[in-house]
Amino acid sequence: MDPIQRKLALIDKQLAGGDFHKRITTTAPLVFAAVGLMLGILLQQAFSGPTGGDDISRFPWGWAALLGACSLAAAVLFATDNRYSRPQVIAYTAFICFMCLGAIRVVSFNRPASNDIRRLVGSDPRLAQIRGVIVTKPYVQRHEQWAFARFKPGDPTSGFYLKLTEVKAVDGWAKVRGMVRVQVDTPILDLKPGDYIEAYCLLDRFKPATNPGQFDMAKHLAGRGVFISASVESRGGIELLETPPTALFTRLKIKVRQVAAEALLGSVPPDEPGRGLVEALLLGYRGDIDSDTYRAFKRTGLLHYVSLSGTHFGVLIGIVWWLGKTAGLTKRSRAAVCTVAIAVFLLVVPAQAPTTRSGIIAWVFCASVLLRRHANPFNTLSLAAIILLLIRPSQLFAVDWQLSFACVLGILLFTESIRRRLDETADGLADELDYRRFWRAAKIIRKLAGMVVLPLSVGFGAWLGGAGILLACFYTITPMASIWTLLVLPLMGAILTLGFVKIILFFLLPTVSAALGVVVTGLSDVFIRAVKLFADVDFTGIMIGHVPVWLVVFFYVFILLAFFAHFRRPFIKKSVCTVMAAMLAASIGGIKWQRTHRGELILTCLDVSHGQVIFAQLPGGGNILFDAGSLHISDPGRRIVAPFLDYEGISRIDTVLISHNDIDHINAIPEVVEHLPVGRIYANEAFFADAEERGAAKFLGDYLNKAGMKIERVTPDFDLGGKTRIKSLWPDARPVAGGQFSENDRSLVLLVEFAGRRILLCSDIEKPAQNEILRLYPNLRADIVLAPHHGSIRTTDTDFLQSLDPGIVVHSCGRSEYETQRQTEHDQSARHFYTPEHGAITIRIRKDGLVRIETAARRDEESRD
Repeated sequence: MDPIQRKLALIDKQLAGGDFHKRITTTAPLVFAAVGLMLGILLQQAFSGPTGGDDISRFPWGWAALLGACSLAAAVLFATDNRYSRPQVIAYTAFICFMCLGAIRVVSFNRPASNDIRRLVGSDPRLAQIRGVIVTKPYVQRHEQWAFARFKPGDPTSGFYLKLTEVKAVDGWAKVRGMVRVQVDTPILDLKPGDYIEAYCLLDRFKPATNPGQFDMAKHLAGRGVFISASVESRGGIELLETPPTALFTRLKIKVRQVAAEALLGSVPPDEPGRGLVEALLLGYRGDIDSDTYRAFKRTGLLHYVSLSGTHFGVLIGIVWWLGKTAGLTKRSRAAVCTVAIAVFLLVVPAQAPTTRSGIIAWVFCASVLLRRHANPFNTLSLAAIILLLIRPSQLFAVDWQLSFACVLGILLFTESIRRRLDETADGLADELDYRRFWRAAKIIRKLAGMVVLPLSVGFGAWLGGAGILLACFYTITPMASIWTLLVLPLMGAILTLGFVKIILFFLLPTVSAALGVVVTGLSDVFIRAVKLFADVDFTGIMIGHVPVWLVVFFYVFILLAFFAHFRRPFIKKSVCTVMAAMLAASIGGIKWQRTHRGELILTCLDVSHGQVIFAQLPGGGNILFDAGSLHISDPGRRIVAPFLDYEGISRIDTVLISHNDIDHINAIPEVVEHLPVGRIYANEAFFADAEERGAAKFLGDYLNKAGMKIERVTPDFDLGGKTRIKSLWPDARPVAGGQFSENDRSLVLLVEFAGRRILLCSDIEKPAQNEILRLYPNLRADIVLAPHHGSIRTTDTDFLQSLDPGIVVHSCGRSEYETQRQTEHDQSARHFYTPEHGAITIRIRKDGLVRIETAARRDEESRD
């Protein structure tokens, strides 16, 4: 494009800017309907509260009345021919109607039926006998990627989702509705979807997340209409009843999935490294992707590639379209064949938001070809959003739904502007080289621009659309995502194309299909290596931590203003955008700076049931992890500790202190070390003695040695200096009164001092060690005490806490221990906090010594002078 054409295009765009609103209302009226639907869902959800409004008993007559009035007005406007029937008026009428419809849909979706299972289960668990149909394939939760899985007693657990039909009542079986998640304490290998079963179980409601950053399973499942869990002790608690005939559609779906999986993976060895990625890219099942690969995709911003989306449908339709063209089919016939291919593909893959959205868009494209109409992309995207939200309005709050639509919207909004500016830059550079008689270089630049500009523009547009959501939900900024997307795009296209061809050839030329399997998995291995290589680049992902909602909103306002606002004087727009960009950068930089150069001591005790994870963020930027483990929670490192560190924006741990060798204090450390860099690891002498004899301690030592990390000894004079003094009080080198101490009594005890406040971390010491500490330190006092041995009444000496005279006592314990401890608190003068009741407990000590307590579960907050 020459300079004159560029100027003319810019003038046309500026003249059309004032008419943008009119063009949207006339060419994409469904945008107003979709936005109104989302607003109605948001408003009603805000009125309903965090529970989703499942206790609403009355119909929303206000919304219904407003909907009726707006519908009547719309009908009148359509029937009359006057100035009020203009598209703008009709668009805003549709906006209000769909807003009411969204609110009403939320109420109807959340309100349980009279015989819903939610009405039978309260806050306390309930024993029950239920019947229902299995709707998902039972899976076995083996935790093979958890380093300490070998030390967890018992068999692997399994689970599936059950559509209820009956529940045993006092007077016999009664009809019941609802879906439950069944968890069995043993592996289930002989059940399948469609089986009709009877189970003896314990029904309970899902508990919300109690730690910052932790995945909220209760909220996630509630958005899918699942509120109740059913716990079964063993396979013996499940009886397979006479299975009723499975519906034709269900049988068809199961058969198609089995055939597709066999066609794609039948010739691929189970231990092939790239098998899991191939299955995720082509069939949408990413459960077999190893944690290292998944983390690399997440860090590079390429995680959308392992979620079926428009790229996958585009390649599939392209292949089918080309085959139809080669076979001599007409354009409309090809569209009909593509419609069937899309339907079959949707039967194979999981029903997720990006997949369904892409399927709807692809169907609309085929319908436009069949009807010889031009499809507006904004209308098509809005139609997909309306359909999905009317089916399940809670999807609006799901991260995958938000990312899917935000990225596509970013592509539609920003790609053309980005492409034009990149073209202008490339043309200007080529013209300058051509003017200086470097015509060969100019020719190369023009050719490269033709190949690179469009995919780079699409990638950057998608990144702009999803960057705010990624920051809000995953706490990271991925500035290199567009570059990485461009570099792996050829690999991605090759894997998808050859994979789909392999599935097709499986039915025609099985031998060729098997040979293609080798090529596809080989390319998948290269893909994984490339992504891991990109993930190792320091600036590929910047960990920020959680940010306020207003900052995300400000980001989207800024990019919309930068791309679409038009001013008569360009200088004004440049000035406004520059100021907003500076404010955005300063806000994000300020958040990061505060978390790395804080002026207060922050100590958080995470809720890990029976176990201990204490993380201290020191004034000035250092941090220390004191123990990391749980007795009852599987893989606590990945499920609780790592998400908390991401939430807080922690990209490195300076020091890890191991109190002793009990598994509930160490079994999360390998995953923490794997998740982010760790400076130094310390343990006391007792740990090293046990590591030579005992399994768990020895295993941890060997694991860390293989990872290139050495555990150092905590000496009796151990003292971490700085603004926060951290000193080892026990075990002590001085002679002790009494004989040998137990393993718990040899636990490391630390005293943390800052701003005149003292925090005592007691680990698992019992009465003998407690008495010895009081003898060695008769004047020892502490403002805050982490209760010894999880606050156990049996092993805690009442004189110990009374002598310390704490104002706050924190108990890291399980639910059953909490029920016992709260009945008999050792010291009524102190305020006691329990992780099963309060969730993660955060202690903040300011420079002036003011202590503030924050709890995650009950949202309590208390300040003390």
